[in-house]
Amino acid sequence: SREVLAREAINHALKALKKRHLIEEGAHAPAYIALSRPIISQGSEWKEKAENLEMELQQCYKAQSRLSEQLVVEVAESRALKASLQEKETASAELEKELNQTRDECSQLKTDLEEKIRALELLMIEHRELKAQLEQMAIKAKNAEAENKMLVDRWMLQKMQDAERLNEANALYEDMIERLKASGLEKLAREQVDGIVRRSEEGAEFFAESTVPSVCSHRINAHEGGCASILFEYNSGKLISGGQDRSVKMWDTSTGSLTHNLSGCLGSVLDLAITHDNRFVIAASSSNNLFVWDVSSGRIRHTLTGHTDKVCAVDVSKVSSRHVVSAAYDRTIKVWDLQKGYCTNTIIFHSNCNALCFSTDGLTICSGHVDGNLRLWDIRTGKLLSEVAAHSLPITSISLSRNGNVILTSGRDNVHNLFDGRSLEACGTFRATGNRVASNWSRSCISPDDNYIAAGSADGSICIWSISKADIVSTLKEHTAPVLSCTWSGLGKPLASADKNGIVCTWT
Repeated sequence: SREVLAREAINHALKALKKRHLIEEGAHAPAYIALSRPIISQGSEWKEKAENLEMELQQCYKAQSRLSEQLVVEVAESRALKASLQEKETASAELEKELNQTRDECSQLKTDLEEKIRALELLMIEHRELKAQLEQMAIKAKNAEAENKMLVDRWMLQKMQDAERLNEANALYEDMIERLKASGLEKLAREQVDGIVRRSEEGAEFFAESTVPSVCSHRINAHEGGCASILFEYNSGKLISGGQDRSVKMWDTSTGSLTHNLSGCLGSVLDLAITHDNRFVIAASSSNNLFVWDVSSGRIRHTLTGHTDKVCAVDVSKVSSRHVVSAAYDRTIKVWDLQKGYCTNTIIFHSNCNALCFSTDGLTICSGHVDGNLRLWDIRTGKLLSEVAAHSLPITSISLSRNGNVILTSGRDNVHNLFDGRSLEACGTFRATGNRVASNWSRSCISPDDNYIAAGSADGSICIWSISKADIVSTLKEHTAPVLSCTWSGLGKPLASADKNGIVCTWT
């Protein structure tokens, strides 16, 4: 240890000092000899030697002091090392104790592992047996699936054959009905006089001539966020409205009460149509789809998908409840088969269509476009039959007269024009100071007796023109927001209007 080494160093130093002392005594021998000499002659020599001896003695003292300091330091380091050794011995004892505990745990874990290995071997044996059984069952299931697929294919083939036969029968029936209705419409066109007789699927119904409305009989808070489309059921006073709140509602205009609420639309309702038998309501939606409701049950029967942008216009054939036409801002006009629930024809054009309607014979589509042109299309071939520049700005509305001979168009240029449905020649222009079309889908209308035109304005007023006099006969003011839609009941009254705040007013 360091303490033993220090002691050995001190002993060595003492031995060296003794040796030096003996040497010095040997060196002092000449001095004794010199004593016999005279003191005066040897005084200087003794003095010099005495000084040298004194210096050597001082050096010895210094060396002894350094050795003593070194001894003290080494003793202190020896004690520190001894304490450190004791701590390490204690830690070693603790580690040895932990090692013994770990060995015990390791032996226990080894025992557990052996047990689990034996259990795993048993499980693997069971797994191999189950796998063999599963393979047998899979083979049986595959055989059964092949047999089932063969039976399903045979069943589906039979069903397809049955469906084709049923579709052929339905198509023959529909063609027969359309021919009968077309012949009935031709007869009606020959018989009608000043709007006194009106035919429906059930037969003839009589109604009074349209009167100029002047009084707001009901003010209905119909929709939140605005109401863009309203229409009446055929030969009925029931009103249907569609709004920005994604709902379609049906109202009794005699009382102003809600009778039906058709839900399920996924976007704002931009336009509405109803089949001539009043069974189905179709809504054009900003969600790029059309929704078809069964009025009796209130449930959605079809969701017509295919447009890639918001659908802004829709109409149903006046001859058959089977054919529907729609227009969207994807620059397409689509023809749909309601019985089958899918698109049968698509017309693509460079200008978006804002409004459209069927002709009375159900063979022609009238469309109003953003470029201001009125166009006629063949529904069977999709070919453009004729077009005319109707407005200088986008067309917002198209309405057909009861006999189908006159087409009313409204545009963002604040002009309302009448065109001959066969030649597309202009036969009337209507405008008024302050009457401004509120949106690209503002709908105007013709009265059932074809004597009046009603159109809403951005200032909340409704102007009514006499077609024969080409002048305004009434201005209705009840709305406080821009009027987006006007429609006349087929019974001659009432007139209904809807505004941007979702308020619907009925006028008598």
